[in-house]
Amino acid sequence: MHEPHHRVYPTSFVRQAGGVLRPLLGLLAIALLGAAASVAWWLHQPLSLRTPVVDVSIETGSTPRDVAREWVDAGVETSPWLLYQWFRVSGQSRQLKAGSYELSAGATPRDLLRMMVRGDASLATVRLIEGWTFKRFRAELAQAEGLKADTAGLSDAEIMARLGLQGVPAEGHFFPDTYSYAKGSSDLAVMKRAMQAMVKQLDAAWAQRQSNLPLSTPQDALVLASIVEKETGQESDRPLIAAVFTNRLRIGMPLQTDPTVIYGVGDAFDGNLRKSHLQTDTPWNTYTRRGLPPTPIAMPGKAALLAAVNPAPSKALYFVARGDGSSAFSTTLAEHNRAVNLYQRGVSNARKSP
Repeated sequence: MHEPHHRVYPTSFVRQAGGVLRPLLGLLAIALLGAAASVAWWLHQPLSLRTPVVDVSIETGSTPRDVAREWVDAGVETSPWLLYQWFRVSGQSRQLKAGSYELSAGATPRDLLRMMVRGDASLATVRLIEGWTFKRFRAELAQAEGLKADTAGLSDAEIMARLGLQGVPAEGHFFPDTYSYAKGSSDLAVMKRAMQAMVKQLDAAWAQRQSNLPLSTPQDALVLASIVEKETGQESDRPLIAAVFTNRLRIGMPLQTDPTVIYGVGDAFDGNLRKSHLQTDTPWNTYTRRGLPPTPIAMPGKAALLAAVNPAPSKALYFVARGDGSSAFSTTLAEHNRAVNLYQRGVSNARKSP
């Protein structure tokens, strides 16, 4: 049986090796400390930018390495590898949020990472106005800054199908408001938010409706509200205008409202409402047809929605514009004719027309 063979190094050799290793370890430690100090210094230094503001749009699904490269390609003058390593070492690389960001002069690598983790994306806004049609709504979104036109080329019906409302007419189903969005967002996403906002506002208004209204469904309220929106020149008149149309619906009297006729004429309307328009039957002509038209004619705002379901306690059946934005209301045709003579034809009660 042989004894295990152990190599024995001379004590002098061990001392020599240790003497060489210790300085190397020391140099390595110094190098590591120096690198750590350099990184710490870099993290607190403003990043160099090729332009005063660097814009970047980060798509959903981008990797941290992709994000680092995007910033450098956009104008941040640093190493994409170094920026990527900073994302990794921070432990927050999986928390980077997609969106559009703006980095201004003076921002540090720490600022950049903090902005993306918090999702402080640069936002743009688009304002949708009460009384706009869906066609006008689409045109506004099409020219909104930084909004992707994903609905370009789609019909109104196709858009509604994309929004989960297949077969529902688009008109009136979007709430007019100011919407913020990250640059690079889809116009369809803004439409969806406006649609959801209208559902919320309409449901809230319908829950507050008066009893015994000649309206069977929230859709009826939406249609009436769109008419009130288009007929109102002065905000305080909305409940009275709603009362006129509600009273007419109760007794089966035609609504006879010009905005519905104009809507039915469509693109052929040149700004001049003619007698032939009033006499030409369309589904929206409330002179030739009784009751509410089949769809809204515009996007009503919150005040119009509430007025439609809470009309003023009035027996008025007529109104005419005074010329200053307000309207004069009448309960009889004789009173209305006098008001028309006064405000539309410039004829006072004391001075009859020839």
